[in-house]
Parts: sequence; structure tokens; C-alpha cells
Amino acid sequence: MIEIKLRFWTNGIARGKGKIVPKHAWTAGVARMERNKTHGIEPGKPKPFHSLLDVGQVIEKTLIEHGITLRPGTKMKKYLRA
Repeated sequence: MIEIKLRFWTNGIARGKGKIVPKHAWTAGVARMERNKTHGIEPGKPKPFHSLLDVGQVIEKTLIEHGITLRPGTKMKKYLRA
């Protein structure tokens, strides 16, 4: 399996030092490729996103940077021509 990890920032949400607000995060963070020796993937520098609308673009850039080729699954094939 090839994995991209999304990490959402949580800093500055809680009131008081050392406290957290459970299950709360900002809509910004970083995406990074996870190491996978079988596929020859080494993690690179995390790519930031500043909005949930940026996540798709950041994932695409991360996949391209690592030379990943995605193939359409059976549900996607109906949108493609031979």
C-alpha cells in the first residue's frame, strides 16, 4: 500500500499552556508521503496546505514528486475512453 499522511495543525486552539481541546484542529497542515521500502518510497519534505480546498492539489503534487502512477479503478473506468 502507498500512503500519504495528512497532519492538521492544533496549535493555538486551547486556552492555557499545555492544554488541548480534544478533536479540534485547524483546516491547515501538511501532507507527506510515508516511507515504503517495497515501493522504493522515501519521505520527502512535507507539503503545506492552508485550506481543505488545497488538499487535493497537495496530494497530487506529492504523488508526482515521488513518481507515483495512479491507475483508474473499475468505478473510474466509466469516465475514460479507450
